[in-house]
Amino acid sequence: MIHPTAIIKDGARLGADVEIGPYCTVSETAVLGDGVRLLSHVAVAGHVEIGARSVVHPMAVLGGESQIRGNDAQGTRLVIGMDNIIREGVTMSLGSRKGGGVTTIGDRGYFMAGSHVGHDSHVGDGVTLSNCALLAGHVEVGDGVIMGGLSAVQQFGRIGRGAFIGGVTGANTDVIPFAMATGPHALLDGLNLVGLKRRGLPRTTIHKMRAAFRAIFYETEGKLKDRARRAGEKWPDVSEIQEIVAFIVAEAKRPICLARRVQNDDDE
Repeated sequence: MIHPTAIIKDGARLGADVEIGPYCTVSETAVLGDGVRLLSHVAVAGHVEIGARSVVHPMAVLGGESQIRGNDAQGTRLVIGMDNIIREGVTMSLGSRKGGGVTTIGDRGYFMAGSHVGHDSHVGDGVTLSNCALLAGHVEVGDGVIMGGLSAVQQFGRIGRGAFIGGVTGANTDVIPFAMATGPHALLDGLNLVGLKRRGLPRTTIHKMRAAFRAIFYETEGKLKDRARRAGEKWPDVSEIQEIVAFIVAEAKRPICLARRVQNDDDE
């Protein structure tokens, strides 16, 4: 089902039951999976792969060149998984040759109007970007993350699995998995308890995670990574705590986002 006003360049690969609505453009290197729907006025530019059953709403631009000076886009890609909802005016950039060449989006994401995924970012499964939520280049977002409206993540930032980023929040530091972060310069408000309960975690596990959070961010003995390692040793049986510890001690370009009430200068 291709509207007569749509422009599909020779070479584009379309799966079964694809729908392309009025005034859409699809590049010669695009690959649309089975059941993909471009509703209208959608631009698919460059080497873009869109997974099966994804729905793209009007004015979205998928595969625009990365927004960096002097970029050479040759050979770069945008790979979008299955069952994504991409709403009005969403933009997702190709990768850059400097940054690895590919931007990736997982499955079952919901990208609300005006949200943006920058070049060379990697977004996990089941992620929600609310209206005008923005990811700069080279950002990593774990599975199940929810970002509130008008929030933003600085380049090279990491948002751990299951985290919640509040509306109008600027994340210029790395947010640990399963945490809540808010504020113009994000600080942690604790764990994302609603999200943990929705995941079906037992109450005993959540209690241990809260105790580990306090031990890591509210105790003052030693540096942050040392406190994280001690927490990992104290609760070796809780995989979620081990995930938080691994996130904190990993090599990264950004410091870890700290808790709102306690901030130590030596943790930078």
